[in-house]
Amino acid sequence: MLDIFIPFFLTIFSLFFTGNKTTISTPNVIVVTLDGLRWQEIFNGADSIILNDKTYDGDIEYVKTNFWSKDLNNRRSLLAPFIWNTIQRNGVILGNRNYDVNFNVANKYQFSYPGYNEIFTGFPDDAVNSNDKILNKNINVLEYLNKVPAYKGKVAAFSTWDVFPYILNENRSGVYVNSDVDTLSFKEPSLNLLNEMQFLTAKPINVRPDIITYFAAKEYLKSYHPSLLYISFDETDDFAHSGMYDQYLKSLHAEDAMISNLWNTIQSITQYKNNTTLIITCDHGRGGTGKSTWKNHGQEVKESSQIWLAAMGPKIQNLGEVKVAGQFYQKQIASTIAKLMGQDFNETIAKHPVGEPLNYILK
Repeated sequence: MLDIFIPFFLTIFSLFFTGNKTTISTPNVIVVTLDGLRWQEIFNGADSIILNDKTYDGDIEYVKTNFWSKDLNNRRSLLAPFIWNTIQRNGVILGNRNYDVNFNVANKYQFSYPGYNEIFTGFPDDAVNSNDKILNKNINVLEYLNKVPAYKGKVAAFSTWDVFPYILNENRSGVYVNSDVDTLSFKEPSLNLLNEMQFLTAKPINVRPDIITYFAAKEYLKSYHPSLLYISFDETDDFAHSGMYDQYLKSLHAEDAMISNLWNTIQSITQYKNNTTLIITCDHGRGGTGKSTWKNHGQEVKESSQIWLAAMGPKIQNLGEVKVAGQFYQKQIASTIAKLMGQDFNETIAKHPVGEPLNYILK
């Protein structure tokens, strides 16, 4: 028996440390953010107050035909079918304030850079107070994991918004960050084609469309098999600020479809199948009622701190839509990501405060 066991053990040991893409047994995490997407649309579907605002000049008939139903469960499923037909059945969804399930940012500014800093550093830093392209001094969980030997060179981020190389401090962290129209200089023809497309396409939100960000991340995942992948979509926030509720909803619906496509892709790859946790969340909330308030967010806009989170994977509790009252914070996400990957991202390592993991949703 020993003669059989030792060669088997050495084979597994060799495969693990040779970097074979299809035999890595370490866990994987994919994080997706939808910028400024309200919990109201996630849990309630299309907002009838906005749809029935006579001053609203968007494609209201399209929205009513495709996303409206008097039944709440059907209405939200029409808008985000992957979240409500797949994650609800197999994972957890937090943040429905109709049941006093409160998910909030802890930072006081309630806009993008402070929110993304809080997500990935676990630290609602008062000094992070603008969206300017300033290198983040705080150590983030992607940076930490990229320095763990098992994950070295296996952490990557793809973003539509061009501030992420600064938020994640790409040069210091060593994390590969592809943002807006960064050149996709890889050997794969598919990535080179995407590189041409992102320079030639129209840019309705002044940066590349989210679909380009998504396909760049997907092709990178298929070719390089990162253990931790972050994808940041931006269109929902930009269309909201522009008051284009129809485009805001269409972007949510499209991004839900992209996430579904991504989930199907990872289930077809040996490294990821049944070994990957998916986390979906947002950086901040926005105004809660009426056309004049839903477009904006920040300290002066009530409800801007209200966010949500959905997650699914082998280490996530199958709780479905949580309806038990509780309080959760954005600052807990960073340490949760680390814990899912078998690591401890804490104050000693980060050299700044870090929120406790979301143990409530973990197995």
